[in-house]
Amino acid sequence: MASDQILPFLDFLQRELLLFASLCFLIGAVDDLLFDGLWIFHRMKRRLFVYSRYQRATVESLSYPASECRMAIFVPAWQEASVIGAMLRRCLRQWSESEYRIYVGCYPNDSETIAAVAAASSGSEKVRLVICQRDGPTTKADCLNHLWDALCRDEIDEQGNYTAIILHDAEDIVHPEALRLFGHLIGKAALVQLPVIPRRAKGSRWIAGHYGDEFAELHGKQMVLREALGASIPSAGVGCAFARDALQKLSVQTQGKPFDANSMTEDYELGLHLTGGEGRGIFARLQDRHGQWVATQEFFPEKLEDAIKQKSRWMAGISLSGWDRLGWKNSWRENWMRLRDRKASFAAIVLAIAYIAIILIGILLFAQMIGSYRLQPVSPFLRILLFLNGGFLLWRLVMKFYFVFTLYGLPEAILSIPRTIVANLINIMAVWRALSQYVDQLAGHPAHWEKTSHFYPDAQNIKQLRPQYSADDRG
Repeated sequence: MASDQILPFLDFLQRELLLFASLCFLIGAVDDLLFDGLWIFHRMKRRLFVYSRYQRATVESLSYPASECRMAIFVPAWQEASVIGAMLRRCLRQWSESEYRIYVGCYPNDSETIAAVAAASSGSEKVRLVICQRDGPTTKADCLNHLWDALCRDEIDEQGNYTAIILHDAEDIVHPEALRLFGHLIGKAALVQLPVIPRRAKGSRWIAGHYGDEFAELHGKQMVLREALGASIPSAGVGCAFARDALQKLSVQTQGKPFDANSMTEDYELGLHLTGGEGRGIFARLQDRHGQWVATQEFFPEKLEDAIKQKSRWMAGISLSGWDRLGWKNSWRENWMRLRDRKASFAAIVLAIAYIAIILIGILLFAQMIGSYRLQPVSPFLRILLFLNGGFLLWRLVMKFYFVFTLYGLPEAILSIPRTIVANLINIMAVWRALSQYVDQLAGHPAHWEKTSHFYPDAQNIKQLRPQYSADDRG
């Protein structure tokens, strides 16, 4: 291509890319606007017809037949020596009056984690250390299946079954009343999911911080409306309880292995399997007497590499594998929610295209400033698309600001606006890794447990982690 044709070609290319991205953004924006409208309607309906007639319950007011509701907490662990001890000690201290047992899955070649579990649980019958058959890492689902086998053997030996299976990670900061809430609801549903509240280290305002922005909306709006519409409830993999009978029925169909070791997001898929048919899922948003959500807190990745690694697994497992592993249902509600789950990878690709178009515009504007080229005028149709998308973008930022503000306060809400760019760049980098993982899976390569570094605060700092909430934002 001749040098005098490069700039006209770049001008043509940026307009075509911008047109494609604008059309895709418009479709996604209309979808989001419809979802937001339904959430606002649902919220106003509850305020007018429910909360105006009934006093809001707190978790302390719920009945909890502790003697009749034995719970098993599954904690798969691979190279978690730095966090597992503090997590177990907190659980044992806070849940001292409940009937439960924590099953911790470790690997023969991870002696440091085994030693940390043994030290933290010394003298307590509440913790059961389970050593997997093979060296690690295998997959999280494989480790969970070993815990399931151990639980079934214990039930036979003790001649009594558990009521619920709760999933937690080694870095989770649990709520003191979480078991009470699980015990009250598990008889009414196959899955009970608590909100997940990401925390961030002080030095990771942008990388770890963007998780808080996303989960504030995900567990403050999307999961709430999902349950209200009667769609299936996906498990977040932590802070969730499965009815033991529901897992047993699934185990019979899967040769005694209810957790799919071939899946990169076994928790998400398990939730859909258990609540997509006759089983019900509950997303439990309830506060304690101090006005704090009964939720699971944890520190999310603070390094760019770990964030990309984690998000690529989510994209590959949910957005890509979900199409062929889970398919679709004969329900517009269910299919709408699954489509929203699966559009993340495509949205990241569209974002990459939009950013390329913006870079090209910058190059062309510079060429125009120095007199080397004159930009072609934008077509009226594209101008309308850009105007509409600008309005929808403003709406999205307002919604994000609101949810982050109600959960974390004003400073984080302000930061959530520029953090949108950080989140977009992480998603763009993650989608290419996710595509590679998905291709490997299609080629028959087994899934494996990808390790990300975790952090657990000391007991003195945990009290400072309680998020500030709006007094009016109670469900």
